[in-house]
Amino acid sequence: MADNQIVTVHNVNKIYGKRNEKQYQALKEINFSVAKGEFIGIMGASGSGKTTLLNLLSTLDKPTSGQIEINNQDITQLKKNQMADFRGREIGFIFQDFNLLENLSCRENIALPLSLQNIFSKTIQPKIEKIAVKLGISEILDKYPSEISGGQKQRVAASRALVHEPSILFGDEPTGALDSKSAKELLNTMQQLNKQDQVSILMVTHDAAAASYAQRILFIKDGEIHRELKRGQQSRSDFYQQIIQTLGTYEQ
Repeated sequence: MADNQIVTVHNVNKIYGKRNEKQYQALKEINFSVAKGEFIGIMGASGSGKTTLLNLLSTLDKPTSGQIEINNQDITQLKKNQMADFRGREIGFIFQDFNLLENLSCRENIALPLSLQNIFSKTIQPKIEKIAVKLGISEILDKYPSEISGGQKQRVAASRALVHEPSILFGDEPTGALDSKSAKELLNTMQQLNKQDQVSILMVTHDAAAASYAQRILFIKDGEIHRELKRGQQSRSDFYQQIIQTLGTYEQ
């Protein structure tokens, strides 16, 4: 794997069902890579395989065949206990529905990935303060999830995903539960983290406006990568129009 590739996916297939039963191939010969500091969007209709791909990349599931390397580690070879440890160190994840623990304060929620790695409490607090400043949530750290807005919840979730400085940030429809203003704020923040801090991001979305923040988009159809769009020097609004057109031809 080239030094600047954070993720490399090589000939990945995912088949559900046992050999003597009816089988379903969710992913077919998937190949792509994510360079350090790249922001990639993954789009496709429901059932196209994008969630399956995200589950494989985030070590929640294993491919039937093929290889996935993250930060020079072949994750398909890891055992269960190694997998959890790897996930805790190398991967950040933002979900559509925030997945915050209601009985913990925002500060405690953000601390979780570090607590799970048995990092000393006095080391944890400065890390929380630092990421909270970046995401503009310092003033709500001691509130509980029930006391804050959806947009703030997603910023807390993003802080939790980034506090341990993972190799890559995965987003599963991260703006799906947000109003348009909060969604825009979150995407601007993600874009800033990507540009200024070189955070590598891979985001699954069905929303063309969200996808237009990425530098490159992979379109998945029937378990295969069908097309790829690169933003290049285009403005975000021009890229958005190109995505809309591509989706239009795609869904024929």
